[in-house]
Amino acid sequence: MITASEKEILERRKNYLIALLQLNEDSGEAKKVKQALNHAMAKCPEARHSDNTLLAKHAVEVGITVVEELGLGVNTVVAALLHIVVLNCEYDADEIQKKFGATVRELLEGFEKISRIKVDKPSLYSDNFRNLLLSLVTDIRVILLKLIDRVHMMRSLQGVDEETQKKVCEETFYLYAPLAHRLGLYKLKTELEDNAMKYTYPEMFISITKSLRETKRAREAYIREFIQPLNAELKSHGFKFETKGRSKSIYSIWQKMQKQKVKFDQVYDVFAIRIILDNIIEDEKADCWSVYSIITNKYEPNPKRLRDWVSVPKKPTGYESLHTTVLGPRERWVEVQIRTRRMDNVAEKGHAAHWKYKEGSKGTSDEEKLKSIREILERPESAELEQSDDARIDLYKDTIFVFTPDGELKKLQAGSTVLDFAYQVHSRVGEQCTGAIVDDKNVPIRYELKNGETVKIITSKNQKPAPDWINYVKSNRTKTKIRRSLRQMQLQHTDAGKATLKRKLNQVKTPFSDEVVNHLLKHFKVKTSQDLYEGIGNQQFDISGLRDILHPETEGEKPVYEEIPVKASEKSHISSGSDVLLIDNESINDYKMANCCKPIFGDEIFGFVTVGDGVKIHRVNCPNAKQLREKYSYRIIEAKWYEASEASEYLSELKITGEDQLGMVNKITDVISSEVRANMQSINFSSNKGVFTGYVSIHVKDNKVLDSLVYRLRKMPGVEQVLRIR
Repeated sequence: MITASEKEILERRKNYLIALLQLNEDSGEAKKVKQALNHAMAKCPEARHSDNTLLAKHAVEVGITVVEELGLGVNTVVAALLHIVVLNCEYDADEIQKKFGATVRELLEGFEKISRIKVDKPSLYSDNFRNLLLSLVTDIRVILLKLIDRVHMMRSLQGVDEETQKKVCEETFYLYAPLAHRLGLYKLKTELEDNAMKYTYPEMFISITKSLRETKRAREAYIREFIQPLNAELKSHGFKFETKGRSKSIYSIWQKMQKQKVKFDQVYDVFAIRIILDNIIEDEKADCWSVYSIITNKYEPNPKRLRDWVSVPKKPTGYESLHTTVLGPRERWVEVQIRTRRMDNVAEKGHAAHWKYKEGSKGTSDEEKLKSIREILERPESAELEQSDDARIDLYKDTIFVFTPDGELKKLQAGSTVLDFAYQVHSRVGEQCTGAIVDDKNVPIRYELKNGETVKIITSKNQKPAPDWINYVKSNRTKTKIRRSLRQMQLQHTDAGKATLKRKLNQVKTPFSDEVVNHLLKHFKVKTSQDLYEGIGNQQFDISGLRDILHPETEGEKPVYEEIPVKASEKSHISSGSDVLLIDNESINDYKMANCCKPIFGDEIFGFVTVGDGVKIHRVNCPNAKQLREKYSYRIIEAKWYEASEASEYLSELKITGEDQLGMVNKITDVISSEVRANMQSINFSSNKGVFTGYVSIHVKDNKVLDSLVYRLRKMPGVEQVLRIR
């Protein structure tokens, strides 16, 4: 329930806001401000911040800061009063427009849009975050409103839990403080950094605050001692001016302590003297340098510490001031800042050198347009910004920013699709992309992405790039990647197709020759052998009936080749089953065992068609199996053992580890030779700190014999582990 005291404070602050706007109480604009506050309180009657502050009070304070710090007018103030409704209560855009106008509606819709943005890793995305904001909204006042809202959020952060404090402070350090700096809003930047430090590094914040408080009296006395002779000298030269002595921000002092690796009392420029001149624009530079001359005549300057941002304003913010460091009384270094009243107003209130407005001349360059904005904001009539419907941003019209599910920000060309995004994540992701989930909605690969969307790519191992993908992407870089993938697939299909054809010809006892290839070219109606091989490799051409293709039964037509007769010894060898496999349901003995896993009879196996080295047989659990299946699935063929020959033996290798005991090697070799009756090819044992490691290469008939040996070795006392390496 709202207390009488809260109502009184709220009414007083509202009236102060109207007075700041210099509005007559009975004017239409004043009534609009009152109506906005009443509307906010009606929608969120008792809503409060975590620190128990009324949201309505927060809204009024945001409105006051909008006027005090930025000098903006009624539309932005009304949006400030209503922004709590957008974030916390029921929100009817049509009702807002009807009551407060289209401009206020646009400001609130923009505010809501950028408030939905979530960045999980703020430290990585400061610049991209600023660009994202600029690309999402059309009116710069939306960004200013969001920034002021963050300033007030930081003022009331003590009421939230520690985890939320940490997240909000991280965002403030890396996103909002840099944004304020880019806009030239140094006062707000300093407040944001100090408040973020208060919760992120509380002990250091308290320590520096205490040191500043304890040294305040001595510091003020020194500032008076330093300024007194300068004041007399400047007055004698006819200057109208104001001098200020101020401490550096707590955060900037802490940064100096870290950078210089010193304690608080060793930071020599804890405070700075500011001399602000009242003069006309035409005399600004000359007067600043004249004051510099007077100061350095009195106090010795450090030439390495001179910063001339009067002749050339600081980029990119446009900050103007002349900084020098001089040796003051009692041999203490003091920083002095010399600037005019206009420069000081710009430094305190800020201006946005990267804002951009529509202008009549289409030939005006971006730099010229940006310069014109700076000139507009340097004028005291800040109401120009409020009244202008041309306060639009189009610097980032050719760019969009989207998020990964982990909160990573990606920058893309405007018009980019899901496929563009997938390829930017990784080429492999792009090649296997089948679509995406965008803000919880399934979309196809050709879906055109929009600013601020969160994109989760859907992939499939069976997906492959297609020629029409070129039409679905915007980026030339993505198009190049797709073309490269298509060329690579073409070469892979060609190699695999040629290998498959040779294997099939071997199965039907036919030599590989130009005559056979030319016949197949005519049969499949293609021009070149490369087209033939590619068609076989991508399964466009079916050669499962190769014998019928080469041996047509059409009357009068001769076979393409004569079948090679099989010698009796070869037939006998095949019928005995020695080293014979079934591959694609056909017997084959033209293969090699892969050295990486050394299959033995009985293992689960598969065949891999190599380029130039025939078919190699791998175990299903081979260390290389996963990579082969993922990269070259089109070259994988099914294989299984057909029949074991009595004479067949396979080499396998075991690794044995355990407790080093006397006679352990003899016990192990005895089990291998006597109990299992396996022939050893090599044996190598070593010992370290009471643990032995042995490698044994043995010949076995099949995997059953090997499994029996492994079982017996594991049962031996002192043996801890037995692994089949190959």
